[in-house]
Amino acid sequence: MRIIIFEDETRAASYLERLLTKVAPNMVVIARLESVREGVKYLQNNPEPELIFSDIQLADGLSFEIYNQVQVRCPIIFTTAYDHYAIEAFKTNGIDYLLKPIEEERLIQAIEKAKHFSPGLLFEKILAINNPDTGKLFKSRFMVKIGDKIKSVPIEDILVFFSQEKASYIRTSDAHTYCIDYALDQLEPLLDPEKYFRINRKYIVSINACSNILAWTNSRLRLKIEGIDDSDIIVARERVQEFKNWLDN
Repeated sequence: MRIIIFEDETRAASYLERLLTKVAPNMVVIARLESVREGVKYLQNNPEPELIFSDIQLADGLSFEIYNQVQVRCPIIFTTAYDHYAIEAFKTNGIDYLLKPIEEERLIQAIEKAKHFSPGLLFEKILAINNPDTGKLFKSRFMVKIGDKIKSVPIEDILVFFSQEKASYIRTSDAHTYCIDYALDQLEPLLDPEKYFRINRKYIVSINACSNILAWTNSRLRLKIEGIDDSDIIVARERVQEFKNWLDN
């Protein structure tokens, strides 16, 4: 079984790896990562592991920020010195919560639990827990970097997602623009289709951004959104009828 360890304390990571070698010699640690930034980059650019051991407090923030930015299908066993994160841990792919110092018996129990979760079945279970009515899992927030700080932007505050010069951005209702680590093709399945619509290859708009719509050439429509050059915010002709139906839903 291929596993990843998220842990910013070298001693704690080495201890966990030694313990795993003892109780589960078939497990192979393919990466040890210390920060949210490293975790996001790794998971976006490498095959997903079969199991993750995740400390909660990492070098640059809480590990939950990783799972808010990258959708993972494998189970996660959280490891921490604090017990007050348990509820939030189980809102992600968490299947167990080990308090440090990790006891050998508890580790064995957690590993046995992980063996009963195939990636696909676990993912479907998580979808159902998070969205019992729809069976869909949609993003509720996006993490953005502002200088050396990280900010959480609620999905309700985002008017539009757009691409520009090979990067992706969000424009918020309070007139701020932030860069995000997603391509628009990655974003589409993460957004509630009742609230967001992809009007062309460069823009995904919120229903809240559609208050100013103009008729445009060739039976197209143009949206005006404050702070964005509206020359590109044009509903593609082949999407106009679907867009109107979406607005009228």
